[in-house]
Amino acid sequence: MPVGSAHDPRGQEGAAGVLEEWLYKGAGGRDARGLQDAFDDLGVRRSGGVGPEATRFGASGLTADLGAALALVADVVARPALPTHELPVLLDLARQDLEGLEDSPPDLLAAEARALGFPRVPGDDRAGYAHPASGTPEGLEALGAAGLRAHLERYGQAGSVLGLVADLEPQAAHDLAARTFAGWRVGEDRPVPALFRRGGRLHLPHPGGEQTHLSLSAPGVSPRSADWLPWQLALSALSGGGSSRLFVAVREERGLAYAVSASPLVLGGEGFLSAYAGSTPGRAPETLAVMLAELERLPGGLGAEEFRRAHTGLSTGVVFGAQSLRGRAHALTRDLALFGQVRSVRGLRAQIDALTLEEVNAFLARYRPALEATVVTLGPGDTFALPPAAQPQAAQGVGA
Repeated sequence: MPVGSAHDPRGQEGAAGVLEEWLYKGAGGRDARGLQDAFDDLGVRRSGGVGPEATRFGASGLTADLGAALALVADVVARPALPTHELPVLLDLARQDLEGLEDSPPDLLAAEARALGFPRVPGDDRAGYAHPASGTPEGLEALGAAGLRAHLERYGQAGSVLGLVADLEPQAAHDLAARTFAGWRVGEDRPVPALFRRGGRLHLPHPGGEQTHLSLSAPGVSPRSADWLPWQLALSALSGGGSSRLFVAVREERGLAYAVSASPLVLGGEGFLSAYAGSTPGRAPETLAVMLAELERLPGGLGAEEFRRAHTGLSTGVVFGAQSLRGRAHALTRDLALFGQVRSVRGLRAQIDALTLEEVNAFLARYRPALEATVVTLGPGDTFALPPAAQPQAAQGVGA
């Protein structure tokens, strides 16, 4: 469903995360124990969670039990009990989860990097991307039963996607879904824009920490752009295995960090590059310098051999991702939400096979992520030798 933590009402950060837990505390005339027993009686494995832009509900079981399992999911999202007496416990759990960020520097860094890189949209009544799914202490304090019930009205058919992988004819699947979710409210499908603060710089002191953690964020490519696959292949060359540029330059050649990576991040329909490394405090400045240098090298293009390796890795990843039925169901919903259509494995591999070195290098020649990168560091000490920003620190739409 297209409502995630970014849609939390401003001042009630944490609403989506608490609400997702609350929905499972009874539904369809069952209390919390009765609902859990109903799933267990079918042998169904539940999955899901809250992301910045969506809340996911998943179930895996036998095809013979599909109708009953789907009915349970429908009860959860459309007919929840929302018992008020359960709410204090859920709020306490959310506070514990939020406090747990202090014990996980990479997660804390990711939250702070999101807050710096994606400020709230002026005039929007939603909290935006500047907080984790657990919320904020002030937001959790402000949450109550009435506000969460009002927030639930945003959940409904609009923008929601059902991904189903089963031995079932498409028309039968459609009819089953139509019957099961008949009468569900319309809901709301209103994406939160992602405004990116280009060139931001921030160091966060972390007393007692033994490592310095580094985060780089930069503009990327929209999923619906013709440059999406060339960008994905370039990211595979940058951080796709033991021979990738970041791994070789940061770890193998210099021994600066045990972990270094870069991956795509999609928010508000736009794509961004997100890179991370953890290093010792003494070597962290050099680690950051090498990471930025590798980003600066991208416009120079790829060599034939690294193109071949990245091409193979990207194509292989598509095949492996299709092996799991649960993963395929996830891909169905992701594709419709991000790309506006379902991409078949065969069709996607054909598109990747058609990519050429010249096409990827033509894209890279005009892609300069280092110039606009936002940098956040977390570690011991009150200061860090952050490089100067190449761009003004104004929040802009990535497509500007």
